[in-house]
Amino acid sequence: MAAVLLISCAKGRNKLVNSWKVTSVEAKMPLSDSLKAVILSDGTLTFTEDGHVTGFLMSEITNGTYALTKGGKSLVIKDEVGTPYPCESTITSDELILDTKEMKLKLKKI
Repeated sequence: MAAVLLISCAKGRNKLVNSWKVTSVEAKMPLSDSLKAVILSDGTLTFTEDGHVTGFLMSEITNGTYALTKGGKSLVIKDEVGTPYPCESTITSDELILDTKEMKLKLKKI
């Protein structure tokens, strides 16, 4: 059972390791048009094999970390100071969907 879990996590992680560009923002809470525009124009995330993430969503992430669990369905991104941003994740070969309490983001592999 543990081997299956490790394989499924590794498989999801392998799909995640790459650079991604935000292509759509669906706000679930009030979000200004200007912030939405910035997320769409500047929103990127780059995930590395060693568990680090950099990019920009609502603010810049210069030295963050991430944990992918539940077979790739749960992603927690932590910024430089350790603030966690949990989300449900759907990862395909070329699309990443991050669903948080604030918004749902779609990203394409770049």
